[in-house]
Amino acid sequence: MDAIVEFFQYILNSEEIIRTGGLIVITLIVFAENGLFFAFFLPGDYLVFLAGVFCGTRTLDVPISTLLISMIAAAILGSLVGYLFGRFFGDRLETQRESFFFKKKNIETTRKYFDKYGSRTLIISRFLPIVRTFAPILAGLVRMPIPSFMTYNVVGGMIWILTLTGGGYLFGEQFPWIVNYVHYVIIFFLAITTFTVVKGYLNARKSSL
Repeated sequence: MDAIVEFFQYILNSEEIIRTGGLIVITLIVFAENGLFFAFFLPGDYLVFLAGVFCGTRTLDVPISTLLISMIAAAILGSLVGYLFGRFFGDRLETQRESFFFKKKNIETTRKYFDKYGSRTLIISRFLPIVRTFAPILAGLVRMPIPSFMTYNVVGGMIWILTLTGGGYLFGEQFPWIVNYVHYVIIFFLAITTFTVVKGYLNARKSSL
């Protein structure tokens, strides 16, 4: 039991993931969090931002081009897997028993975004935790044409990574002392994303009434 607790503490600790797991673990987490319904709780925005910061300070010793390409590919492929799951197995989610790894409200929240923003949700959701995980699944569930899905998927993945990871890299390069305040960065991202998700959900719910 202690080993399981330690494992979850590790995968939720972005700083530890970057320092010890390196590029491979970061890439796997980005892949999973972008389309595997049971991975919605994994760190997203602040992980990709801090990866850029640590790359900029040379704590993560990989070229920024390698980091960006790996994470963009992981985000795109993760969402594609989510889309294919939704397309071929999505109906099962409607009758899936709720657990820690699956809440029906996550599907409903994502559905409200689609009702309001349509296909643009696949771009907007990149900056929204939980919705980011379920958006490609729901796109598959409603049988969005794959050319349209891949267009929004690629554009969304590139914007997300280039904005956060690229921005983090420039920030870390210019202000290397930021690595001493990683916890404040995480708190900031959690506050922003929580506010955005709640506000977006309330707006989508209001517009659907």
